[in-house]
Amino acid sequence: MLDAEECERARVGRDRRYDGRFFSGVRTTKIYCRPVCPVRPARASNVMFYPSAAAAEAAGFRPCLRCRPETAPFSPAWKGTRTTVERALRLIEDGALDDSTVAGLADRLGVGARHLGRLFQRHLGASPVQVAQTARVQRAKRLLDETKLPMAEIAARAGFGSLRRFNTVFAQVYRCPPSAIRRASSPGG
Repeated sequence: MLDAEECERARVGRDRRYDGRFFSGVRTTKIYCRPVCPVRPARASNVMFYPSAAAAEAAGFRPCLRCRPETAPFSPAWKGTRTTVERALRLIEDGALDDSTVAGLADRLGVGARHLGRLFQRHLGASPVQVAQTARVQRAKRLLDETKLPMAEIAARAGFGSLRRFNTVFAQVYRCPPSAIRRASSPGG
């Protein structure tokens, strides 16, 4: 958390460098603002500082309608569609597409499947299915390198529906079968 005097200088000076780094709550109005709020600054004795909008709301303040704290830098709204893609990536990493479809993932995110595909293309240059496949292959490669599990177990743990699919996809990506990678990484191999 920033120093209260530093926050006060930033608030009164409407310093853009501090936007999103703290929020100020005004005791008399019970409203919280960003440091760049265009409203005439409240008297310093009536102001409290918070490290996040959530902290200000937890203290009983409501958001300012002029500076709109929900659009502060680093908030989900400020990050825009990237937030949806980041949530989707976390779900994919947790295996959301291992046992579901892109439409199911899109439903969980509250968007349409086509829109999700467009967001992935814009932000990542790949489809959700391609991203999930890459995540599966990377999990499998780590398991090959770090364990002595049988290939069928590696395929299942990495999220592949079958050993055959695992072998096919792995060979496409690495240009050799998983067994060749295992032999190369084993001592004396």
